[in-house]
Amino acid sequence: MQSTIRLPPPPAVTLRAIPCLIGPLPPAHSHQEKAFANMKIGVISDTHDLLRPQALEALRGVDHILHAGDICGTTVLRGLGELAQLDAVCGNNDHGDWAARLPQSAALEFGGVALYMLHDLSQLDLDPAMAGFRVVISGHSHRPLIETRDGVIYLNPGSAGPRRFTLPVALGLLEISGGEVRAELKILAV
Repeated sequence: MQSTIRLPPPPAVTLRAIPCLIGPLPPAHSHQEKAFANMKIGVISDTHDLLRPQALEALRGVDHILHAGDICGTTVLRGLGELAQLDAVCGNNDHGDWAARLPQSAALEFGGVALYMLHDLSQLDLDPAMAGFRVVISGHSHRPLIETRDGVIYLNPGSAGPRRFTLPVALGLLEISGGEVRAELKILAV
């Protein structure tokens, strides 16, 4: 299991959004403190150094944000970290010292629901159902998609960054309550 970047919501200072990019990575983590509460998790990917105001608005009020890679700059991490606690994985376009601190994949748990996140679904090297994951989050294709296979929800939030071809600009939301999970796509009006 790889480590994940945990970015605490900053109380006032923007630079507090990415403190762990400077120090050691924390271990993979669980968010069981809200095991029986409703949780709303924002899922975003392929921002390519563009953090749209429409994406920020769609993510306002979430309990946690997951970024599935191709961040392309710390400005995006700072902006998202100002909204909620943040976990991120490295994408194929993430380069430099800051990107080297990001894991290639992350195993997380929210409210009793295990999630696995990576950038490119074709790099998935485990059977999520056998490993106990209920949700697999990926990006890379820029195509928003929710599908269920073998009882596992596969969520690709699409790209919230620069538009690619005629694909929509989108992000995803996960709602977790009582150990159950529901996935939703939000197409952004840009």
